[in-house]
Amino acid sequence: MSKQVSSNTQQQEKVLLNPFEISDDQILEKVYITHFHCGEKYDTASLYSVASNVINHSIEISDLVIKMICTPRGEHYAHQTTMLILEQLRSYSWDAKAVIALAAFALEYGKFWQLAPIPRDKLGKSLAELNGLQSIMENTQHLANFSSLVKKVMQVIQCITDWKKLTTAEYNIKDVPALSDTLHEIPVLAYWTIITLVTCTSHIDFMGDKGFRYELSKFDYKLDFILKNFKDHQDKCNTQIGAIEDYSRRKDIINAIQTDKEIEIVTFLEALIIPSDTQDSKPIVYNGLTGVQVGVGEFKNKKEDFKILWIPIVDVWDDEQKKMLENVTKVGWYVVKEFNFQTGIRLIKEVFNYKGNPIIMLISPEGKVENPDAKQIISTWGIDGFPFRNSDHTRLTQQWNWFWTEMINLSPTIRELIKRDCYIFIYGGTNTKWIQDFTTAVEKLKRHETLNLEETTIESYPLGKDNPKIVPRFWITIDNLLASRKVMMKGGGEEVQDSTTIEIKRLLFLKQDPHGWAILSKGSHVKLLGQGEAMHRTVIDFDAWKEKLHQEVSFDVAFKEYYERCKGKEVSHKCEHKEFANYPTDILAHIPCPNKCGHEMEVASVKYKCCHGREASDIA
Repeated sequence: MSKQVSSNTQQQEKVLLNPFEISDDQILEKVYITHFHCGEKYDTASLYSVASNVINHSIEISDLVIKMICTPRGEHYAHQTTMLILEQLRSYSWDAKAVIALAAFALEYGKFWQLAPIPRDKLGKSLAELNGLQSIMENTQHLANFSSLVKKVMQVIQCITDWKKLTTAEYNIKDVPALSDTLHEIPVLAYWTIITLVTCTSHIDFMGDKGFRYELSKFDYKLDFILKNFKDHQDKCNTQIGAIEDYSRRKDIINAIQTDKEIEIVTFLEALIIPSDTQDSKPIVYNGLTGVQVGVGEFKNKKEDFKILWIPIVDVWDDEQKKMLENVTKVGWYVVKEFNFQTGIRLIKEVFNYKGNPIIMLISPEGKVENPDAKQIISTWGIDGFPFRNSDHTRLTQQWNWFWTEMINLSPTIRELIKRDCYIFIYGGTNTKWIQDFTTAVEKLKRHETLNLEETTIESYPLGKDNPKIVPRFWITIDNLLASRKVMMKGGGEEVQDSTTIEIKRLLFLKQDPHGWAILSKGSHVKLLGQGEAMHRTVIDFDAWKEKLHQEVSFDVAFKEYYERCKGKEVSHKCEHKEFANYPTDILAHIPCPNKCGHEMEVASVKYKCCHGREASDIA
């Protein structure tokens, strides 16, 4: 049998070729027949990169292992080896230095735990004796201390890798100042990590030696100390980063409502005033009318037309500020009591451009910003601007453009008065005595000392002051304007009226007032169109309502309030009448009585003119 096996082996050797005994041409011939031409591509570059990295790192790690194993006894030698390793890894980041050193230690540490347990067979015992580990299990306490130190090194390396994640997230040092403290600690942390790994690797070789051993407790204490300091700074970093992320999340919500995206008002308020951290005191929202504490969910309730929530921002909530807050809550607003949520304050300043002056933001129940600051509309138009949207400002501004266009065309004086942005009384009528009385009353009002103290300027302009002939021209233009708007706004068989058409009608109806009519304007912003007698009474009774001006109430608001009281004192209202000429009957439908008697005016007379030139006829 043995002869047969020998014979077969000799035959195989004859078939097998030694590459050093044949020529390259013969190798080419044999190799080429194994190749098949194919268009399939293979990512050789990536595979080479992976393979070469594995080999290079393996060589580097093996080199570190040798340095660690060959370190002589003594802490000064451990320091020398550590510096050599740091020099060798100088091109790597701090976390990479620590992890590569850990990988080198892991090779020896793994072999140690394979051999350290009491072996059950002769081969195991021989290997343990060969590595000097035959008696290692006799000192379990020393082994436990050694394992504890290794675990602590692992904690330090975990902290270093976590720190690396924070730095690569590109947080600004200005926003995360605690990062600057860790920058100075990381090199020291990496050093003590590596020197401890070097010591532990050397210590493995001395575990079975009952003579020299490192004092592992010194390394354990040092790692405890630097780990505690570093974790304190790391916790600060996480807190600061958490605040950044919380601010960013809240800002996204608040920015969203300034776009077409709709977010519920409750979500918006929670992002603006409710802290996430339980350590921050949550602001208390009070209902000023009832004095009852409510949640932000209260603003989801649509029973009221609107709700006002005041968010006071002060530097310090001292007794004076708290007392002022108590007084304001009696007004009837909802109020955030002692608001001190710094993230919310920062959002208000940065997103809404708050710079210390009050802003009045208008937000719909769906969370859409209708007006970022309604203060100007409120100060300009008062309650007439309600609900104070940007569109309301446009509506109020444009609804009297027709009036100013015609007035400026008729009188250059009006243009100059508008530019001065003063209060202007424009008035007229068929009652000459009323016009004279109203002019006298306004002139007396202009000289009143209260208005001088309040720096309120008033001018007057009776229609036709420059030229009486412009009066009929003015009314003809307004009549024609109404007719053109009625045709333009008509749709679906029913008259569609906008605010401009309504104001034109009001002026035409008040033209028939037996006393006269008057307009109060601030610049080009018409504040009031009123009946002659009530307007006159309001002017001559100025002493009765002048105190309002000392209560931070504007002249026009106080004037209008008293005017409504004077108008309401009239015992009976005479229903107006109006005869129109040159209007189709359907155009004249749905005209309400200007005195608000509750009825629409009856069409009593319409005048037609035949397009063939026949005489005009009245139809009653």
